[in-house]
Amino acid sequence: MIDLSPNADYLRVVLKDVVVEARCGLHPWERFPERPNRLKISVDLFLRLPPGRLDPAKNFVDYDSLRDFLRSFPSRPHVDLLETLVDDIVGKCFEDPRIAACRVSVLKPDIFNETDAAGIEVFRTRESWTGR
Repeated sequence: MIDLSPNADYLRVVLKDVVVEARCGLHPWERFPERPNRLKISVDLFLRLPPGRLDPAKNFVDYDSLRDFLRSFPSRPHVDLLETLVDDIVGKCFEDPRIAACRVSVLKPDIFNETDAAGIEVFRTRESWTGR
């Protein structure tokens, strides 16, 4: 079980506001393949740290594969719900067995004129993740 108490130490790895396009949405105007939605995706990865100094060999998290995964979204088929995309991102995060938890936010910045963005965010622990 993950220790989320204030006494636990974590390394937080961040990919903030990665902008990609994806074909997603329920609204009729979101279903035109030639007009994908612009998404703003942020991911925080939490790696449990042992006591003492950071060990670069053990605590290094290469986020390139996650970035490459997000950049592949324009070639994905249409999905109706952001929840589907978030689930896929969480699964990608947990491919690294050292990741104890992750926070994933997917926002549509261009969906409504009266707001900066609309979207969803989840926080998942490895123990709660069942995958597919």
